[in-house]
Amino acid sequence: MAGRADDSPVPPDLGPTAVLIVAAPYHRRVTDLLLLGAERVLRAADVSVSIVEVPGALEIPPAIAMASRSGQFSAFVALGCVIRGETSHYDLVAGESCRGLVELGTRERLAIGNGILTVDNLAQALERADPDRLDKGGHAARAALALAALSRRFSGSTN
Repeated sequence: MAGRADDSPVPPDLGPTAVLIVAAPYHRRVTDLLLLGAERVLRAADVSVSIVEVPGALEIPPAIAMASRSGQFSAFVALGCVIRGETSHYDLVAGESCRGLVELGTRERLAIGNGILTVDNLAQALERADPDRLDKGGHAARAALALAALSRRFSGSTN
């Protein structure tokens, strides 16, 4: 999805919504930019935001699974960055973190916005993370809010 996150509207009338951002600061500079974009979108939507950090991208899906059991959150935003290196470890982390989020969202019917960047180099990561450029953190926050609104619509719930 190219473009800035403000290309798509935040769902109106979300009502009381609590969002958990799970961030992996392995690449701190990139993750901080992703957080800026996500927080900007979530503040504009006037939702409650909590943030937790985990060591790396592979720990994001289990952290969301643990937090979802609390019943405190309507949506989740996964933020992190995996930069290709010289070994196959990149493929494992990139693929498994994404697979974990998709499986968790599908199996548990959770509203999860995936803002885990998978890139070849730091320059690509910074361009995608920067809230004034591609703003993938903002995109992930908007996706989480859109899924939370869709979940409420289908369940008839206002929670």
